[in-house]
Amino acid sequence: MAKPILLSPRYRVLLAGLFSQLLCIGVARFAYTPLLPLMQQQTWLSDAQGGWLAALNYAGYMLGALTAASISSIRLKDTLYRLTLVLALVSTAGMALADSFWLWASMRFVAGFSSSGAMLLASGLILHWLISHRQRGELGIHFAGVGLGMLLAALAVELMLRLSLDWQAQWWGFAALAVALLVPAWTWLPRPAKPLEGGGGGQRPAQPPSRTFMRLMLAAYFCAGYGYVISATFIVAIVEREPLLAGAGNWTFALVGLAAAPAVMLWDLIARWIGYLGALIAAMGLQVVGIVLPAVTDNLAGVLASAVLYGSTFLGCVSLVLTMAGRLYPQSPARMMGRMTLAYGAAQIIAPALTGMLAESTGHYDIGLWLAGGFVALGAVLLVWLRGVDQTAQRLDAEAKAAPTG
Repeated sequence: MAKPILLSPRYRVLLAGLFSQLLCIGVARFAYTPLLPLMQQQTWLSDAQGGWLAALNYAGYMLGALTAASISSIRLKDTLYRLTLVLALVSTAGMALADSFWLWASMRFVAGFSSSGAMLLASGLILHWLISHRQRGELGIHFAGVGLGMLLAALAVELMLRLSLDWQAQWWGFAALAVALLVPAWTWLPRPAKPLEGGGGGQRPAQPPSRTFMRLMLAAYFCAGYGYVISATFIVAIVEREPLLAGAGNWTFALVGLAAAPAVMLWDLIARWIGYLGALIAAMGLQVVGIVLPAVTDNLAGVLASAVLYGSTFLGCVSLVLTMAGRLYPQSPARMMGRMTLAYGAAQIIAPALTGMLAESTGHYDIGLWLAGGFVALGAVLLVWLRGVDQTAQRLDAEAKAAPTG
């Protein structure tokens, strides 16, 4: 009885999005995190250089996000989406070609560009298909692919380490995995038959936010981006440097992905209880604890708690902001998300480069972790202030609590 449901058009489209996340985020983006310690052991890659490679990855993502936001044609977005799938494969295989910094730098930049396809283009194309076929516009399965992608990357590296594969062979292994993921991500998402007509479907008009709302949200989202990228990039390296935790890095990263997979649905439920801004403040508050725990404890329980807290909050922050953008601009959420992505992405370029240099000069990541936790705490404070003084924020919270629970 389950087979027809799995193969229904709706689930094929949603699973196409999930596979695109596994490919573009799990493999092209996040394979680098569990492989970083091995690459540092077996090549000349330093902490600072590792940080710069991560920064270039996020620079590529920003270019992809800006490119996606500048395109209005749904058919052209579909073409770009398919191009990003190919780029995810190419950039993964390219990492295995040689131990050249400039080759790796260009491949990380291309990988970042490709990740925008899964996060931004695929979500828009899936929503277009769902709405045009009178289906519920829900993306929980699609965004669960981010956490599952992290889990996949960590488990794949752990398996290949047990097979005694070096860094180069592991990148080739990820390239083979990318080929398998590309097929359903490409074939299960139909090409859009016609442009989505604007203004119809009974959608409410846009309700642009106040200047105060946008300024404080941009600042808070910059802070959230700074905190997100440090753990996403360095958590395996941080854990592996602790003598008592050596060998636990990949399992810690796997736990981050496992905690992240259901995060979107969880934070949607919390928002119905305390509002979008309230949920975002709570998520960032918990994320502060998750980020700084490895700096204050070197025991396994503390590190695992850090992984769960970080994994269960970072994706919730992104999904809550996406939801608010959809509420404020129902027919064109990219109007707000373009600016938000710039703020989030700018932090993700600055933070890993700075943290890598700090780690190289001090021999540890503690200062980088405290700095990241401080930024996220500042972002939460800005949101508390915003919630108290701005009518747009108060209206959004009221709408979240009034949303139907069925």
